[in-house]
Amino acid sequence: MEKIVVTIARQYGSGGRQIGNMLAKDLGIRAYSREILRLASDDSGINEALFNEADEKLKNTTLFGIMRKEYHGELIPPESEDFISNQNLFNYQAKVIKELAAAESCVIIGRCADYVLRDMPDVVSVFVHASPEFCLQEAMRRGARSEKDAEKKIQKTDKYRGDYYHYYTGQVWNDARNYDLCLSSEKLGFEGCVEAIKRYLKVRFGEGALDR
Repeated sequence: MEKIVVTIARQYGSGGRQIGNMLAKDLGIRAYSREILRLASDDSGINEALFNEADEKLKNTTLFGIMRKEYHGELIPPESEDFISNQNLFNYQAKVIKELAAAESCVIIGRCADYVLRDMPDVVSVFVHASPEFCLQEAMRRGARSEKDAEKKIQKTDKYRGDYYHYYTGQVWNDARNYDLCLSSEKLGFEGCVEAIKRYLKVRFGEGALDR
């Protein structure tokens, strides 16, 4: 199988993470999500807890939704006061994402991976979405205490994902033009989304693209 990397961005409750994991299992490759934080910590020597805390800090930053710190590929050296800044923590995550994509076929979920890898020819970017009703049902199935709690979780998570994407890319998270494929998990089902991605890979890279 030729090396192929699939990035998955997703609305909360759309099942995008599950679809990414299912695709990886089907193709016999690895899926990466929050593991990237651990790998970035190992690479940089920065405590993994700081990577987790950075996300929370951004959520509480005034004007986060309209600020931008676009990623351009540089790393801030250890001797700089900004070495453990949110920007550099993202830079190291992006470095890990690029190294994974260069080394192996894989599925990368979230982390603006589609933008980070936008110049690589063997990368397919996917956005998974669904109706508010479907996402609400999925959120309830995950154990939300009430519909109100589930609705709050969906709104808060999707707003943060959109703000996070804009902050580091300068682009709109749910703009279809940023992705190769936009799939409705509600209409296709999770397995249908996996099959649609696989079919796209064959159309784009050839019928033998998934042969081992």
